[in-house]
Amino acid sequence: MSSTGNEPAISAVGLRKAFGDHVVLDGIDLRVERGTIFALLGPNGAGKTTTVQILTTLIPGDGGQVRVAGHDRVTEPDAVRAAIGVTGQFSAVDNLLTGEENLLLMADLHHLGRRDRRRRVAELLDQFDLTDAARKPAATYSGGMRRRLDLAMSLVGTPRLLFLDEPTTGLDPRSRRTMWQVIRELVADGVTVFLTTQYLEEADQLADRIAVLDQGKLVAEGTAAELKRLVPGGHVSLRLPDADALDRAARALGGTPDPDALTLQVPNDGDVKSLRFVLDQLDAAAVEVTEFSVHTPDLDDVFLALTGKPKVATS
Repeated sequence: MSSTGNEPAISAVGLRKAFGDHVVLDGIDLRVERGTIFALLGPNGAGKTTTVQILTTLIPGDGGQVRVAGHDRVTEPDAVRAAIGVTGQFSAVDNLLTGEENLLLMADLHHLGRRDRRRRVAELLDQFDLTDAARKPAATYSGGMRRRLDLAMSLVGTPRLLFLDEPTTGLDPRSRRTMWQVIRELVADGVTVFLTTQYLEEADQLADRIAVLDQGKLVAEGTAAELKRLVPGGHVSLRLPDADALDRAARALGGTPDPDALTLQVPNDGDVKSLRFVLDQLDAAAVEVTEFSVHTPDLDDVFLALTGKPKVATS
C-alpha cells in the first residue's frame, strides 16, 4: 500500500524484539514526521541499533506494526529498502577503491544508467567537498573525509529517509560539526533523518524530537527543551558586591547563599516570567548585582535522571 501525503516517515506501534530470553525492545511506539530529524538516545545495550536494524529490514521484529517511508516493513520490504539510505556505525567504504569508485559502485548497485551515475557521483563529490580527493584511494582519507564519503554512498539512490547510526563516532570536534552542517542541509532539502548518537550535544543541536530508550522501553520523548523541563535543578546564580548586599538579596529571594564567594543560588526554571520576578525583587530591595547567570538542566542531566547513567555509550 502506497503512502499518503500526511503519513509519517516512520510509524511503529508495539515494536518488540528479544534474543532468547533477553528482551531488547519491549513494545515501543515511534512516530517520525517527514522532513525532520529524530534522535534516539540510550545507554549501552538499550536497543538503539536493534531498532535501526528492524526499521531498515536488516533483522525481523518479534511483534508490532511498522511502516517505513509509507510501506509495511513485513509485506513490502523491497519497497522500504528502495526508499531509504543507511549509514551504520562502521564505515562501508572500500579502502582499495578511490572515493569516486566507491560511489560508482553504489550507483551500479542502484542500477543507474551510465549518464545518470556519472552525474549523480559528480553531484555527491561536490556536495560533500570530496572532488579534489575523488581519485585518491579511500585508505588515504582522514576520518572526517571517510565519514562524509560513507554518507554520500548512502545517498546515491536519492533516498528521502536516511538512517544514521552514530554517524560522528570517532570524529574530532571540527569534523563532527561539518557533519552536522551536512545533515542540516539534507533536511533543508526535504530528507527525513533518523539518528542514533552517543553525543548528547549532537541530539541537542540537531534533533527536532528526541526519544530516550532504556531497558527496552521509551522512557521519555519530546523536544530538547521539553525533556530538559522534566528535570529539576534550574537556578539563577548571583554574585554580590559585598556581604550586606548578599544578605539583602537572600532575604528578598531566599535561595542558598555562599558568604565566602559572595554568591546566591536561587531555584529558577529560567523562563522569562520567573526571571523578571527575580529582577523585580532585587530592584525592590535596592540590591546591585555584579554577575547574573541562568543555569538550566542539559541533556546530560536529563539522561542521568531518566536512565541512572551519566552519559550515552555506543550500542
